[in-house]
Amino acid sequence: MVNVALLSKWHVHADDYARQVKESKHLQVKLVWDENPERGKEWSKKLGVAFEEDLMKVLSNQEIGAVIVNTPTNLHKDIILQAAAHKKHIFTEKVLALTIQDCKEIFEAVEKNQVKLMVSLPRLTENYYLYAEQILEEGLLGKLTSIRCRLAHNGAVPIEGHPNGWLPEHFFNKEQCGGGALIDLGAHPIYLTNRLAGPVKAVTARFSHQFGYEVDDYAVVITEYENGALGTIETGFISNGSPFQLELYGTEGTLLIEDSKIRIKSKKLNNEWNTPEALPLALPLPIVQWEKAIVEGKESTISKSDALGLTLVNQAAKISHNQGRRVEISEIEISA
Repeated sequence: MVNVALLSKWHVHADDYARQVKESKHLQVKLVWDENPERGKEWSKKLGVAFEEDLMKVLSNQEIGAVIVNTPTNLHKDIILQAAAHKKHIFTEKVLALTIQDCKEIFEAVEKNQVKLMVSLPRLTENYYLYAEQILEEGLLGKLTSIRCRLAHNGAVPIEGHPNGWLPEHFFNKEQCGGGALIDLGAHPIYLTNRLAGPVKAVTARFSHQFGYEVDDYAVVITEYENGALGTIETGFISNGSPFQLELYGTEGTLLIEDSKIRIKSKKLNNEWNTPEALPLALPLPIVQWEKAIVEGKESTISKSDALGLTLVNQAAKISHNQGRRVEISEIEISA
């Protein structure tokens, strides 16, 4: 059994990961640490485990084999580097870090200390994504010419008793988060389109601040891929009832995914709209893949390039918005 320390309850998915560990056959929660001791003590009591206020005591504890990082994003790099140095396996909420240079330092530390790192990018395990990947591989769309992905909710729309909406107030803290809607919810469209369309060549982005937050509450990103395709990524915290949408357009066909509704039209399928009879089986969740990597040495389907590509687009999008221009990915890679 691998003993796990939960590092912070800052992120909204922290409870989900605690539950997934509880459901695991090979992982168990042993300790809780939190940069907010009061919150951490309350959480540890709820989970029925000990709370440790000193992070270094957690990381130096020989009984702890792995950590789950749900801290503010701006703390990721320092905490993950320390965890790796103490030979702890690491599961972390997205994004891995705020810059590509920080991500590379993390991966160097992980590889040097031979620990398993998993960044939670769960939509890469979903059956609809696997179907889109399958359709591309089978050539049913021909040459991919454009891709669009939209994921948005109304978490920042003021409601009675909650002037910042139902999201935690700290999700609008620019220093802690490193951004707003794009870096959080927009992560999913970014890593999905990256994987489906391939390496990104350039990024143009615009952020909006419609409710006066210091971070973006809505964002649109245009991505240019090395294969010539164009992408449109849309995300936000101010849309009520917005469905998840993933659209792929090619020279031979079109694939439209809207929530659970999937349609494909292809010249190779009589050029009529078809609904797939069956979808591929979903892959194990990121935390399960992490567990298998630790216990069985099994390689994960979520890769280093997925994590790096996510940060690259976020970093380029921030520069693009702030400077009002198109940003070549090579600019960032050279500086890193």
